[in-house]
Amino acid sequence: MVDGIQGLRQTSPAFSARIAVELNTSCPNIKGSPPSGYSFSSLTPLIEVLFKAFKEDPSLTIGLKLPPYVYGDQYDQVISGLQGLVMGDATPIAYLACTNTLGNSLLLDDNLGFAVPTGLGGLGGDSLHALALGNVFNFKQRLSKAKGLENTKIIGIGGVTSKEAVKRMRTAGADVTGSATLFGKLGVHAFKVLGEE
Repeated sequence: MVDGIQGLRQTSPAFSARIAVELNTSCPNIKGSPPSGYSFSSLTPLIEVLFKAFKEDPSLTIGLKLPPYVYGDQYDQVISGLQGLVMGDATPIAYLACTNTLGNSLLLDDNLGFAVPTGLGGLGGDSLHALALGNVFNFKQRLSKAKGLENTKIIGIGGVTSKEAVKRMRTAGADVTGSATLFGKLGVHAFKVLGEE
């Protein structure tokens, strides 16, 4: 897959800068296995592939989408794992996207039936916002003190559905914000609602 992405990037220099590889470590889509982001060591084989591609082409932007973490050791394990990737003064991981949905959430519709066909799904949007802010804040604090990781950017995601939510994400430490829920509802009009230039 990485070879295919790199081949596409080579088709045009202007196009190349707009393509990044984001490894989603959060979605629980392997039956019987937790999301890989909860066990950073399980990501090693995948990260080694990305690491090799970065060594061959340092212009490749690589990011990790992380699951929601709820206690300090989880953040520390990610930071420790990232520090193991530092080459010289930097890491090939350019950014962390904090935070993806929280699994095992049950939403019921007004008739008390399942709101999603599978019953259980991922909690996102406004309901996840406070937890997402905490993840952004915790990672920003830790990255700023971790040698070689100081320049790693944070994309704040999770409940960014208003201008105020954008401000909260920026205050917590996000360099950039993203909004899947609002974009899914409103399309490109979401950018006007968020007030981003």
